[in-house]
Amino acid sequence: MHSQKLGWLLLSPTIVILGLFGIFPFIYVLWVSFHSWNPFAANPGMIFNWAENYRRLVFDPQFLASLGITLTFVFFAVVSELVLGYILAQALLKDFPGKAVFRTIHTLPLIMAPIIVGSVWKLMTTPSIGIIPYLLRSWFGYDLNIGQSAVAAFTVTVIMDIWHWTPLVTLSLIAALVSLPSDPFEQAQIDGAGKSQIFWHITLPLIRPALLATVFIRLMDALRTVDEVLMLTGGGPGSSTRYIGVHIFREVFPKTNYGYGSAISVIVLYLTIVVCWLLYVGLIAPRVKRG
Repeated sequence: MHSQKLGWLLLSPTIVILGLFGIFPFIYVLWVSFHSWNPFAANPGMIFNWAENYRRLVFDPQFLASLGITLTFVFFAVVSELVLGYILAQALLKDFPGKAVFRTIHTLPLIMAPIIVGSVWKLMTTPSIGIIPYLLRSWFGYDLNIGQSAVAAFTVTVIMDIWHWTPLVTLSLIAALVSLPSDPFEQAQIDGAGKSQIFWHITLPLIRPALLATVFIRLMDALRTVDEVLMLTGGGPGSSTRYIGVHIFREVFPKTNYGYGSAISVIVLYLTIVVCWLLYVGLIAPRVKRG
């Protein structure tokens, strides 16, 4: 009984912080989502409108378009980060000249604030002064202008996200790979298994929990991408990079539709939970059941 009380006492600061900065804000946003509220209008009071905000977003073409482009962005960014992160993790497990320098440079993007990342990429992709348009023009004769080409803007935002967050995937997978037991790999080599067989039947199943935890983290982060994209493209050209986080920002701040923006936030949170749950059910639950 004493140890149980001590456990709750040690957890109490975390529970208080979670309640103040997690649960209470969510309840407040959920409450606002059932209202029409513009605090800067002549009548700044909340007007309860039942589920009108949720009905509106179902038929909102801008919301549906931003949701579609966001899911496309998340797919390309997260998959690329997983592949590159695994390759780099395997490479960093080996010794090679300049390994310490490369590891330090590779990890640097993680310590940069998202808005700084967007500013750096804005400078690098500006046609008149950017190094990337200059190199593409010199080497391939391609004029990069993310302010005019929707495809170029989308591609650059994906590459920027990969550059920013691949180090996180690399560090997570390095920790998982280092902790793997050596016996299954030695036995597989003795039995004549190839590298691809070892990867699919031994390495991947053993690192699956760490891999999925990393996927969950990156999914949640990618779905709420705002700062980098606002700084780099502002959601344009047109609506080609108006991801769901940017769409919510546009609704809440320039348009001051606090109720409608809150409803979109709640739906995005729900979709994030559903996607993570589907991944868990599809990849983890069957393995636990067989075990």
